[in-house]
This record gives sequence, structure tokens and C-alpha cells, in this order.
Amino acid sequence: QVQLVESGGGLVQAGGSLRLSCVASGRTLNSLGVGWFRQAPGKDREFIASISRFGGSTYYVDSVKGRFTISRDNAKNTAYLQMNSLKPEDTAVYYCATTYSLRMEVAESAYGSWGQGTQVTVSS
Repeated sequence: QVQLVESGGGLVQAGGSLRLSCVASGRTLNSLGVGWFRQAPGKDREFIASISRFGGSTYYVDSVKGRFTISRDNAKNTAYLQMNSLKPEDTAVYYCATTYSLRMEVAESAYGSWGQGTQVTVSS
């Protein structure tokens, strides 16, 4: 079982940037795909980005495409989500998760391990 810890959230003004980190322990990250999800107040958790085991493939939901970048450093057992041009509607708790699947998975059910989440708040 892999344990995940997110960090890097905080309060930022609209147009600003944040970089979230997701550190894995208990298993080497290079055997797992990684996804980022978010949950805004009163809304369901939604998929936003995923990256394949060695970083060769990425996939984004349309609402973050061109603004967010998912990456990974397997040597550090860490995945990242660089968020630029942040908007108030990006306010949410952000979660990283891992999957054994080789596909770019968007469904929560495909991910077996989850972090505790990190809060991102974007002020207008």
C-alpha cells in the first residue's frame, strides 16, 4: 500500500500560481500512474490531470488545460501539479492518487491510494 502526502496549497490571488507536491512512501512511484483530483465546497470530487508511470503521457480536463501542468520525479518519489493563472473557481481541496492502470484514468474508482488533500483558495 502506498501512502501519499500532498503539500503546497494555500491562499493566492487570482492570476497567481501554486505548485502542489505529492510525496509517496511505501512503494516506488514509478510503478504507478498518478492523478490529481479536486473537490470544491458543495461539489463532487472531480478529476483534473493524470500522468503515466514514466511521465511520457499526460491528460487534463478542459477547464485546466493550458494552465496546469502535471509532472513527476520518480527519483524523489514525488508528483507535482503546477497551477498557473489561477481563478477563484479553482478553489478546492486538491488530492493526489495512484493507480496500477497503464491507461490515463479519470474515474476515482481506478485509483486505490489517496492523499489527505491540500486546500487551495484563490481570491478574486
